[in-house]
Amino acid sequence: MQFYHGFALKGETHFFEEHLEFGAYVVSGFSYGAIKAFKQVLNSKTRVDKLQIFSPAFFQNRSDKYRRLQMMGYKKNSALYIEKFLENCFLPYGQKDVTLGEHSAEALEELLHFEWNTADLQKVLDRGTEIEVYLGGDDKISDVSAAYAFFLPFATVTLLKRNNHFLQGEDR
Repeated sequence: MQFYHGFALKGETHFFEEHLEFGAYVVSGFSYGAIKAFKQVLNSKTRVDKLQIFSPAFFQNRSDKYRRLQMMGYKKNSALYIEKFLENCFLPYGQKDVTLGEHSAEALEELLHFEWNTADLQKVLDRGTEIEVYLGGDDKISDVSAAYAFFLPFATVTLLKRNNHFLQGEDR
């Protein structure tokens, strides 16, 4: 299994253990890592049986103003931006420890401007790859309703109603 990490993170797979499938032909990703995992599967010539997407970064319905403000905040003080970003990822539940990884303005720019494309999703399906999408109903980062509606025709979509961006809830 290959796992792609979220923006500014590393080692967060333990948050998804309950849903992660381990195998030679499985590719998974969380948030920004979902974009990376999807691109890898889309452009790969090798066999991939399953693509698992956890809380995909889904900002294509957000305004340009929203994107500009995110970039300005990051460029002004990236450490504070990451701190606030992680707080929001864990809302409305308590924040848990995470390990920070590398991050850059370029990566944030890619995350904020990535457009999930129905034709590309269909290409992945046509190659025989099963797609699973997991969403937290209390996610304060991505637009869960829009992501749910978008992915539903192409994937098995699991909505964990009382879970945040890390798919953590009150009982976890």
